[in-house]
Amino acid sequence: MARVPANFPAQTGLSLSPLGRLRLLNWAWLSVLAGLALSLLGVYAIDLGTGALAGEGTGELAPRAIKQVIFLCAGLVAGMVVALPDYRVVRLFAWTIFFLSLGLLVVLVLPFVPASLVRPVNGVRAWIDLGPIDLQPTELVKVTFIMVAADYFRFRKNHREVRGFVMPAVLTFIPIALILLQPDLGSALLFIPTIFAIVLAAGAKLKHLAIIVACGLLALPVSYPLMKPYQKQRIVGLYYQLTGDKRVSDDINYQSLTAISLIGAGQWTGYPDAKARAVIRYAQLPERHNDMIFSVVAARFGLAGVAGVFALYGLWIMGALLTAATCKDPFGRLVCVGFAALLATQALVNIGMVVGVLPIIGVTLPFVSAGGSSMISVWIMTGLLVSIGVRPAPIVSRPTFEFGDQD
Repeated sequence: MARVPANFPAQTGLSLSPLGRLRLLNWAWLSVLAGLALSLLGVYAIDLGTGALAGEGTGELAPRAIKQVIFLCAGLVAGMVVALPDYRVVRLFAWTIFFLSLGLLVVLVLPFVPASLVRPVNGVRAWIDLGPIDLQPTELVKVTFIMVAADYFRFRKNHREVRGFVMPAVLTFIPIALILLQPDLGSALLFIPTIFAIVLAAGAKLKHLAIIVACGLLALPVSYPLMKPYQKQRIVGLYYQLTGDKRVSDDINYQSLTAISLIGAGQWTGYPDAKARAVIRYAQLPERHNDMIFSVVAARFGLAGVAGVFALYGLWIMGALLTAATCKDPFGRLVCVGFAALLATQALVNIGMVVGVLPIIGVTLPFVSAGGSSMISVWIMTGLLVSIGVRPAPIVSRPTFEFGDQD
């Protein structure tokens, strides 16, 4: 029988710790509790937005809400599957899964792929029809992108120089370009703050990041002519809305203004269930079970419910960041930071577009909006947080992310 080298853990990053040494009490459980509360809130909000009015139904959940319960169960199973093995074993397959998911993005944009397989929804080719379910590869790409970025940076220091940003830029550009071809501007934009947070946590110099941000801001006016006509309309619509111009209130800005009206109607504590269902039904808000679901929550629970939603997202993010703070493995630490950045950005962008301070770009509210691929992806992230949190600190071969001012 072959002998295991004494320095095996340091060479591989894998822990040989027995089950009894698992850190069962850890910060990742905060993310689990917050995710479960948000998911159940989403099921209820979907039923509010799409279910029967009081006295019309039999008390059963609406079909969309039942479907969301199934997605939640699938997400919980997926989370448990990735939480059980050592996350450093999962890392070994991250690049393979990442490139496979990029291949699925290529399938989405190929013009000769039949509509029976890739069915455009609202002009976006983002889903692969698998019969009972529609797979959205972008959700898988977001998770694996964070894992491969964390794997790339875990022992590097070339990102301390400007030329070290070339490879991260290429790694980020590929999925963004493929997603923009769908076209899905909202999902594509989520990659930028995510890689920014990972690079920052990996020890990049603030002056270099500031230069990159400045260049990005200067490039924004140049990118406007390259946008699709409907994307330009949404930006123009936001301008009209912020300036009080009502000329497109029944056109481009109908969805946004209706969502804002529902949010305002909830006031401090919201409507009772029966009245909330009636108000939401007759408001005729498009996508109230999906992108605009935050307005449904606000109408039902008011400002108190809005504060509760922010608190739950804050709890999930805090669990991820505290897990990162207690993890001495560079890969696990960067994965936690990347997940926190992605979820925070997506939630803020969705809420921002619902309340009318950002253009509507089709970003869902994590855990809450209807959708199977999104639900499974966020629970995979939560499961990986648990896997990182329960594993004891491995022996690492050298210090990571500890740079002096001159490094």
